[in-house]
Amino acid sequence: MKIKNLIKPNVRSLHAYSAKEIPCKIKLDANESPIGFQLKREGVMDIETNRYPDPDALKLRRLLSKRWKVSTDKILHGNGSDELIYYLIATFGGPVLCPVPTFSMYNIISAALGEKTISIPLDENFDLDMDRMLDSVKADMPKIIFISSPNNPTGNSFSDDKIVRLIESFSGIIVVDEAYQPFSDSNGLIGLISNYRNLVILRTLSKIGLASLRLGFIIADPEIVGEVNKVRLPFNVNTFSQYIAIESLRESGELRAIIKEVRKERRRLFKELSKLNDVTTFPSDANFILFKVQQPEVVYRKLLKKGVLIRNVNNSVPGCLRVTIGRKDENRFFLNSLKDVLKNEKGGASQKDK
Repeated sequence: MKIKNLIKPNVRSLHAYSAKEIPCKIKLDANESPIGFQLKREGVMDIETNRYPDPDALKLRRLLSKRWKVSTDKILHGNGSDELIYYLIATFGGPVLCPVPTFSMYNIISAALGEKTISIPLDENFDLDMDRMLDSVKADMPKIIFISSPNNPTGNSFSDDKIVRLIESFSGIIVVDEAYQPFSDSNGLIGLISNYRNLVILRTLSKIGLASLRLGFIIADPEIVGEVNKVRLPFNVNTFSQYIAIESLRESGELRAIIKEVRKERRRLFKELSKLNDVTTFPSDANFILFKVQQPEVVYRKLLKKGVLIRNVNNSVPGCLRVTIGRKDENRFFLNSLKDVLKNEKGGASQKDK
């Protein structure tokens, strides 16, 4: 018996999402927060480990409803945003439309569920190509459009006006993934949920220091939440994650301090990177910076030899690498390592002429 012959053809052709742990001194590849949340409570957590989690995560959803100023029936919890992307596609089906490059899980999950994915390239400024997007809406009749804003890996936010135009021109579901919203100047589009019943917002706690909890959320019209909830697995968010998330969100000042520090370091690192010869930096609203070099594969490997792990995105954005904003000392180590690599590549100075 050949196991491969039993696998569905769409799954057989897939490649698993790669999240390898590569040994390094400085890890700046996964868009994690450089600062974690420290629980201040002393003693044992008030958790009954013999009981199943609250299936509705009601305390957590109530806390988030106050934070986001929406009713609890507009919020659905998931084991990270990935699970909720899976549920959305399982609920509504495809085709699925995405501007690219973007978060790879939209395509991977769509393919795993046997749905067609339509990819529309961003324009030369990493902005939405509205003409091609609207043409595809008419010709391909997608059921769902996924838009990551701020976008990964490019780091830029898309215009609210363009997204609203898509919402108003489309009779299907528009999912705006706002995973990196806390690092932008925008408040996001949660305020438009009441105006557009086909709008779904994705939010996560992963980027603000709570990645280990694997907590994502849908904010949408109650009817959409109710339908997606039908395919949600029972007890999908464990008690420990719910407990720590509630404790963390109650200490909102600490979370704001984490976000403020990341934004501060992003500005500093962007300024320093922009001074380097043969480096093109792209403005970022996220907790990472996309930059372009002449030999991305070589630079990536040489940085890794120095102990610095960043993300090689050359396949999706030609010539580019992506660095997560780390702590000040980590960013300094990365910057000095990059200067050394570029200096050795060129055999001379790496600073741009002033």
